[in-house]
Amino acid sequence: MTQGFFDDGSLIAVLTAQPLDRALDYRAPPGGCHLGAYVEVPLGPRRVLGVVWGPGEGGYDLAKVRPVTRVLDVAPMRDEMRAFLMRAADYTLTPLPAMLRLATRAPGLGGSEAMRKVYRLGAGAPDRMTDARGRVLAVLNDYGGLAFTLGELSAQASVSTSVIKGLVKQGAVLEEDAPRDAPFARMDADLPGKELTGDQIGAAAHLRAAVAGGGYGATLLKGVTGSGKTEVYLEAVAECLARGRQALVLLPEIALTAEFLTRVEQRFGARPAEWHSGVTMTERRRAWKMVGQGGAQMVVGARSALFLPFRDLGLIVVDEEHDSAYKQEDGAHYNARDMAVLRASLCSAQVVLASATPSLESWANAEAGKYARLDLSARFGAADLPEMRAIDMRAEDLLANRWISPTLRAAVAARLAAGEQAMLFLNRRGYAPVTICRACGHQIGCDQCDARMVEHRFLKQLVCHQCGETRPIPQTCPSCGVAGRLAPVGPGVERLAEEVTALFPDARVAVLSSDLFASARALKEQIGVIAAGGADIIIGTQLVAKGHNFPLLTLVGVIDADLGLQGSDLRAAERTFQLMRQVAGRAGRADRPGQALLQSFQPDHPVIRAILSGDEEGFWRAEAAERRAAGVPPYGRMAGIVLSGPDLKAVFDIGTRLARGDAALRAIGAQVFGPAPAPVARIRGRHRVRLLVKADKAAPLQAALRDWVAQLRLPANMRLQIDIDPQSFY
Repeated sequence: MTQGFFDDGSLIAVLTAQPLDRALDYRAPPGGCHLGAYVEVPLGPRRVLGVVWGPGEGGYDLAKVRPVTRVLDVAPMRDEMRAFLMRAADYTLTPLPAMLRLATRAPGLGGSEAMRKVYRLGAGAPDRMTDARGRVLAVLNDYGGLAFTLGELSAQASVSTSVIKGLVKQGAVLEEDAPRDAPFARMDADLPGKELTGDQIGAAAHLRAAVAGGGYGATLLKGVTGSGKTEVYLEAVAECLARGRQALVLLPEIALTAEFLTRVEQRFGARPAEWHSGVTMTERRRAWKMVGQGGAQMVVGARSALFLPFRDLGLIVVDEEHDSAYKQEDGAHYNARDMAVLRASLCSAQVVLASATPSLESWANAEAGKYARLDLSARFGAADLPEMRAIDMRAEDLLANRWISPTLRAAVAARLAAGEQAMLFLNRRGYAPVTICRACGHQIGCDQCDARMVEHRFLKQLVCHQCGETRPIPQTCPSCGVAGRLAPVGPGVERLAEEVTALFPDARVAVLSSDLFASARALKEQIGVIAAGGADIIIGTQLVAKGHNFPLLTLVGVIDADLGLQGSDLRAAERTFQLMRQVAGRAGRADRPGQALLQSFQPDHPVIRAILSGDEEGFWRAEAAERRAAGVPPYGRMAGIVLSGPDLKAVFDIGTRLARGDAALRAIGAQVFGPAPAPVARIRGRHRVRLLVKADKAAPLQAALRDWVAQLRLPANMRLQIDIDPQSFY
């Protein structure tokens, strides 16, 4: 072996994404291979993808070792990427093969580089429209002109390939020869951006200088909603591109990408690569390969884009860094915000954490001097921050089963009369959270989970928001059999829309909720229609709080500002504060003054008062003091352990045995709480028992947890999941 290269026939260790506890030994193929090479290897009767991880262990007859089948024609995994996967696996206590799976989630990596046929939306129109043809054109419209292979388009539209070929003949669909994976159009870092003003100028200069320095650094970019954070960090992107390095911008929601991609294209003259569930498999593979080869200068994506094989990553931006969508809650439990900082530190890159309402973790790191902090205190252009006040619901004359107070109703009517838009916010999907029988008191629950089924009247279904189970809305009570006595209890956005339609029959009402759109592209299209003035009243869940710009929107009404204050979640106050401030920030984004009205039965609650006063620093200081006194994150460490299985007693027995055998945790001064039923005690038929571990900030928690759980031999039908730094406690 020469430095980083394994000669023909030498013994190498290959890590695969299969659920194994170690790398496997193989013989290097003819011609040899590099450290980090992506290879295809035999595993039993199958051939699987793997990465050359180092020299083999040896100690046995080399002639009996199976050889690598072939080396894939893609750029080898870089040393810093392997280090990132290992560090991330160690921190999150995730098996390394599962972490590698995140880094190889692109289809067809072993395919040839030959030309292939791709299909896009054409300019012609079919001579006659059928349902099948309409589905093809709808898919191409939804995906914004992206290329599909014939098989992909056929499957996505649920049509035969002959339907697509017929549309090609009529010019409604274009058939093109294209390289299997072509580089993305070059982006011009020298094109001028928008003219910056005030504190934007200093913030942009700071970020440019940090990127130009070429080393690692982290910056919290805190700016009020509408202050131009995006334009400021795009200056950092420009500096990164000018120096020949790659940039990654993470967004919490796919629905945010359409507007952002347009801004990037205007700024740099070309669109970046996209990486999220809203792009085709063909485009995902292209992005993965081009990132590794340097054929993609910039990527805009969801949290999993952190695991792309960048050749020279110089900048990571985590937009809306406080957003809970950055926490992966199944499989590998990781927080993309924290992993972005880790990855940047390993590849000498800058990381920018941008938010109007930062997470307490980022605020505390800036206070401690670990992160630089830049503040944008004024809205961009002519817009002013909205006036905020509470509506004391104790003093409102509100009818039963109604949720819009007379005060809020009058404010909405005034905005509509002025030709402006109003938004009503309620963070509950569906029509009603509970359906109860007024004859026997039965509440309809999911058969597989300890959760109530939510009525979705638009979909004509009851839906379990835990496991996704659906059933038709029943006409009779499934418990007592009495007909006509089932009643919805409490509001969801669909029920709120019903009330709005009754109160404002002439208004155009749009409901923005993730479950009402078949695709991310359809959701983006609806957001564009609303932004152009296609609705008078917008009703939405937390989806509407995330970065959308509605120029005509001047009033935001929060239906239940107290909702997030319920329960025992240690982040309840922080999340309520963030969400209310973000929602309120949607109002008055252009030259029209905005107003935010919060309906509350607790207007004197400290969190509500902090929201209304705008004293954000005061809120963070008070919240930090409480967390510090309790020794919880970010001033202490926590880990959540969930045991699950089909037998409740067996799961509890294992949990009890685990709690009693906590010598490894006591050795580092950690405390164990539980076992106790998880807040959602059964999901998909599996009973769930939870333990919580709390430790000092400096305690070596991961090592102690490894030793702690190593004492267990779980039955085959039982699972144990560890969540370091849990964000939710369900």
